[in-house]
Amino acid sequence: MKLQFKNTIPSKTDFHQLFKTTGWDAHRKFSEDKLMNAISNSWYLLSVYHNERLIGFGRVISDGVYQTFICDMMVHPDYQNKGIGSKVFRMLLEKCEESGIKWVQLSCARGKTGFYEKFGFKHRPADGPGMQKFI
Repeated sequence: MKLQFKNTIPSKTDFHQLFKTTGWDAHRKFSEDKLMNAISNSWYLLSVYHNERLIGFGRVISDGVYQTFICDMMVHPDYQNKGIGSKVFRMLLEKCEESGIKWVQLSCARGKTGFYEKFGFKHRPADGPGMQKFI
């Protein structure tokens, strides 16, 4: 399978369709325009295509110095378990390393920690797990 990995923003329709496959939009219902605004503000991103179809994506939000957060790691269900997500994640980490970033953070879905542990990620300590609030 020949894939194209591009450091380009996908079309808003293509991204919205891929985003919907994750189930992350079930309660918030982000519009195509809102999602496009979000990914357009990324520090670095990768879009993965197979026959011109967007099938994978990942991005980094960062100040370019030390605050770095990997998010929106997704691969279309029809293409999962083929190493695509691993390649995207590796490429995102390489960009961080090339830029001298030392601290990379992320949140992951329940049951997905094993994927990130393969890359050396560890759970945050219980006395510093972080916090969140949905508005």
